[in-house]
Amino acid sequence: DLVHETVSRACREQHRQIEMNLMSGNLAHLLDLLWSWLSSIEEGQNVLRSRDDSDMIRFGAHIVLVLRYLLSNEMEDEFEEKLVTVGDLIINMYVRYLFSEGQEELVGVYASQLERDVCIDLFVDMMELRLNSSLHTMYKLFLSAVEYLPFSSGDVSKACFEEIIERVLSRSREIKPHQYNEDFSDVAEQHHLQALQKAMIIQWLCFTPPSSIPDFEMITGKLLIRALIHSNTLFREFSLISMRRVPELPVGPHKLLAILAEPLKQKENLFSLEDQEVSDNLEEFEDWHEYYSLDATYRGWLRCEMENSSVPPEMLSAEEKDQAVAAATQTLELAFLLLEREERPWLNAVETSPFESSELVFLELHATAILCLPSGECMTPDATSCTALTSALYSTISEEDVLHRQLKVEVKVSSKDPCCIEVALRCLATEGDGFGLHEANDGGLLAAIMAAGFKGELNRFQPGVSMEISRLDAWYSDCHGSVESTAAYIIRGLCRRCCLPETILRSMQASISLSEAGDSLDRCDKLIELVASSDSGMMHLFSQQQLQEFLIFERECFICKMELEEEQRPADG
Repeated sequence: DLVHETVSRACREQHRQIEMNLMSGNLAHLLDLLWSWLSSIEEGQNVLRSRDDSDMIRFGAHIVLVLRYLLSNEMEDEFEEKLVTVGDLIINMYVRYLFSEGQEELVGVYASQLERDVCIDLFVDMMELRLNSSLHTMYKLFLSAVEYLPFSSGDVSKACFEEIIERVLSRSREIKPHQYNEDFSDVAEQHHLQALQKAMIIQWLCFTPPSSIPDFEMITGKLLIRALIHSNTLFREFSLISMRRVPELPVGPHKLLAILAEPLKQKENLFSLEDQEVSDNLEEFEDWHEYYSLDATYRGWLRCEMENSSVPPEMLSAEEKDQAVAAATQTLELAFLLLEREERPWLNAVETSPFESSELVFLELHATAILCLPSGECMTPDATSCTALTSALYSTISEEDVLHRQLKVEVKVSSKDPCCIEVALRCLATEGDGFGLHEANDGGLLAAIMAAGFKGELNRFQPGVSMEISRLDAWYSDCHGSVESTAAYIIRGLCRRCCLPETILRSMQASISLSEAGDSLDRCDKLIELVASSDSGMMHLFSQQQLQEFLIFERECFICKMELEEEQRPADG
């Protein structure tokens, strides 16, 4: 009551309250006061933030940092805990403010002061939000992280760049909730866009760190190796959604190849090719590069064929005909390079198990997928269709194998996306499939079951309905279901079961088209010999329907050959 009204009013002003708490040494109350003001700003963040608000956020963050540095060795436990918890809230808010203002180059300075989990979560959020930004903006954020955080850390309390990248990669493969049209007509399109987003995440691994940071060459090499490993995981998934014979290119794999093209030119300088893991992943990457180059060439030929078929034959120019012939010829040349390898088969799935046959080991294959009708439209799953699919997957193998391998199949609607199903397969490991050397090169029992679903050939399910993959993982597990290690041979074998027969059928299609244009049928004969050969191991990769289609193509080849002989007979006579 003795204080003048002007003084009393001034004492309620923010800067005066800060001064009073500093002078009285009541730092805990100061932190509470700062956060009470800043949290009210955050609650009203949808309203345009005033200059005073941003100044207070900046001031609060710097007060926290000053107190941490000045009092690092003189704090009581209670106050230290408050300076960490409340301080992190304030600094986190300031980092998000800087990020919202496009000042990515500054976020690392402050984010590096946060507790490990808070820092990692913050950078993961920011990287996801900047995924569709310009490369310049993305690089600013990358630099901010790699310059102010250690690349790897033995201190579990501190964040490191490696953990952030692992979290970003892991999150990118998770199924995210979607907002679909009321009639679900855009489901397939949304999933193809998700494939593009999954591919673009690799860009974070392909930036070059500045030479000013310690071990920058080693860090660049490690990032590129990680990019290779993750890209191969994505290539496997993308291959199983690229089966349709349409001219449109699948966006995911070709975006991946474009991002990795430049960094991989420096691979000899960045890592040792003698390292087995590096060598294996580089070989697999080159296999996928070869496969998708063929895929793009085939689709280019298909586009020419579709365009030419819409025009009367007599109206086609010689140039248009030659273009189609050239595209078909190139498709076949690339196909034979992939199919007729002598040293190493394409996408080699031969692998030695890390487990002994005396152990009780299970194999698991988990997939998230959408159900597609033959037209390409999505079929919305429900409990009934999941039960039917479960029964259909069981029926792909004999009852004896189901019992002997202790097969378990579970299908349910995804909790994150109502248009997706989650499929879980589990079976007992056996010699050649989970134990010892997997020589069959086809992924074993679980790959055979899942291949039937991807090819749309499930006997007790709706005809022609296939599974289009969103995520695919395989691993070894113990009797309790705990993951022991990954089982990549299953997925590589599954890809061989799906991709190689389809490549041969596409090649037959192109070969017959060339024969109709007057070319010889030698390539058709070579494809027939390849499938029939026991050495190639191709025959058992074909499903029943694929074999029927192959036989139809073979019959067309025979008819074309007879017609050619008939045409040549008078000339020889």
